[in-house]
Amino acid sequence: MAEAAGPRLAELLELGRRLLDEVESGTEPSSGAPSVQAKVRQGLDALRRAAAMVAELELFSENEELEEIASADLKYLLVPALLGALTLRQVEPSRRMEHLESARRHFCRFLELCRSYGLSGARPPPAAAAREDGGAAGTAQRGLLAVASSRQAKIERYKQKKELENKLASLRTFVESGQADEEQVRELYLLQAQKWINISFEEIESIDQEMVILKSRDTMKQPSAPPHGPSQQGRTPMKPFILTRDAAQAKVFGAGYPGLPTMTVNDWYDQRRREEAARGQSAPQKPPADTNDEEQQEKIKEEDDEEALQKARDWDDWKDTHPRGYGNRQNMG
Repeated sequence: MAEAAGPRLAELLELGRRLLDEVESGTEPSSGAPSVQAKVRQGLDALRRAAAMVAELELFSENEELEEIASADLKYLLVPALLGALTLRQVEPSRRMEHLESARRHFCRFLELCRSYGLSGARPPPAAAAREDGGAAGTAQRGLLAVASSRQAKIERYKQKKELENKLASLRTFVESGQADEEQVRELYLLQAQKWINISFEEIESIDQEMVILKSRDTMKQPSAPPHGPSQQGRTPMKPFILTRDAAQAKVFGAGYPGLPTMTVNDWYDQRRREEAARGQSAPQKPPADTNDEEQQEKIKEEDDEEALQKARDWDDWKDTHPRGYGNRQNMG
């Protein structure tokens, strides 16, 4: 089956792997540099074409055993994992969540494929939405178990990583020299698959953490709900004043509080009508005239007239009995 795949598939895989290595170990000052992103796009294109060819040739099936796969075909197991790694190297901020979700799918696909062949006993971690189901008590219990399981898994992966690096270093040199037999070639490809299993679990964990941060940031950016009721924008703040029932009370309060202006109810409604008309809004309705208020104002007016008349009469009487200059003895000898 490896011969049916042809050299073109092998070239695409090798190109994608080489460009990923250059991106990860390159000396460019930033992963967002145009030259780096050009390599990322070129590598993604090569690996996507390789993935399409693998699917067309039906190299892998979840119904077959690992021993049924030709040794030369084992290296193509890595295509989805390499796709996930290069997808993460894209640096478009507006599409970061999209890239994270795509990379996660590639890594999960690779892990499921390896699990179906017995290369890994653990399932890919569930998505955040699936972990949130089941209630608070169940979530807390699963959370504790997940923490313990994750810590133990990390320890195991770290030990395996060191052992794998040593074995891969020696086997890769032997295979590339052309001196390795089929069994040694097969062992090399299986070790590479095991290495990427560990990498995939680590990358998925990092992806999930970054997704939480991005969702939290997007929530904080959302504008808060506007306050209920009419908008206060453009409203001129009103100065404090005493609201009186009628003009008579306005005189009384104005005399007692010269620093604080007074305003009758009718004056206040007239002022509000002018302000609302200027903004194009409906003005508050002026209250109907109170008959008692009118009678009270008329009564006060009459009382004021009578009091003024009485004062004038008293002054005339006083002048009749007191000649001009009365009481002024200051300059007399």
